[in-house]
Amino acid sequence: MTVNLLTTPSCTSCRKAKKWLIDHKVDFVERNLFANPLSETELKEIFMLSEGGTDDVISTRSYLYDQYKPQIHSMTIGEVISLLAAHPELIRRPILMDSKRIEFGYNEDEIRCFMPRGTRKCELEKMVRRAL
Repeated sequence: MTVNLLTTPSCTSCRKAKKWLIDHKVDFVERNLFANPLSETELKEIFMLSEGGTDDVISTRSYLYDQYKPQIHSMTIGEVISLLAAHPELIRRPILMDSKRIEFGYNEDEIRCFMPRGTRKCELEKMVRRAL
């Protein structure tokens, strides 16, 4: 299964995620969110996969976040989606997703869920052998 990697050029965590996917031979398609912004339909799909809603999707580190913070908490989800579609710099990144899973940001432990099951099993067996 191919992973969709949503990135921006200056994002250090995006580069780490991309390197990890390459190093672990995980098939992925990269998409620059600034050059090719997400549509409102795609943002709805991201929200449907997320567990934490706006807390997962919105980047509180974005320079625009402070400007929109007071309004965001009183917006409907539709209004938030429209805001994110218009301002992709408010989207937390990287986003890694396939048809079943989604991860926001780079976390070396959590990104492993995108490895093929057989590969994860082999890595776990290696770790157990090293621990013995």
